[in-house]
Amino acid sequence: MAISVDSVYQKVLALANKEQRGYITPLEFNLLANQAQDIIFEQYFYDIKQWNDQKAGNATEYSDLIDILAEKISPFEKFKVAVTAIASTNEATLPTDVHKLGTVFYAVGGAYDVEVERVEKNDLHYMERTAIAAPVGVRPVYVRKSNTVIKLFPATNPSGAYSTSNVTVNYVAKPAEVYWGYVLIPSSSGGNEYPLWDPSNSVDFTLHPSEENTLIYKILELAGIVLADPGLIQVAGSKDIQKIQQEKV
Repeated sequence: MAISVDSVYQKVLALANKEQRGYITPLEFNLLANQAQDIIFEQYFYDIKQWNDQKAGNATEYSDLIDILAEKISPFEKFKVAVTAIASTNEATLPTDVHKLGTVFYAVGGAYDVEVERVEKNDLHYMERTAIAAPVGVRPVYVRKSNTVIKLFPATNPSGAYSTSNVTVNYVAKPAEVYWGYVLIPSSSGGNEYPLWDPSNSVDFTLHPSEENTLIYKILELAGIVLADPGLIQVAGSKDIQKIQQEKV
């Protein structure tokens, strides 16, 4: 279930205007909304590490912190998605929505999948010169060439050339870009046009529904910077901190 972008925008406007702190335009909201969503989403991965290190899990069915985070991330997990292209025989281009790459698979002879181990570039140099550790057709490895491209070895695989049909990946996808779509409507008083929400041209938040309040306060905190309003930053920031402390008690 998505979080309505219009619901969040209207609540942000109501809170920002409560004390005449300024108007947040649709353009500003869309920019801030996407930034807020990215900040919240990225924090999941740091929280998982922190709570794992603290052994913060418990046996309670609905309040285990690690399980809650896993539930929030699970809609973004993709399994065995084909790479989008193979170039120079062994360079695979990842799907465009990859945020964090997981396991890479290669279908040996098109029959069964083996996990392609990730190695560092300096390690590959020595592996290729050691008969027992050198990558082979049924035990390939890969290095990360860039954020969007991986390079598989052996470069020429005797078990079948690398292709979009036999190289697949697990990954966590980026959240969809949020957009509060609108049309401009003439004012009945003859003044400036005003924006009216256009649901057919809008994209909702894809975060877990429980994140709606966090989104609202994070957007307000960012808006305080745009509006040069320290009071708004302080109020929104304190609400955000209060929620984080509540979660970690």
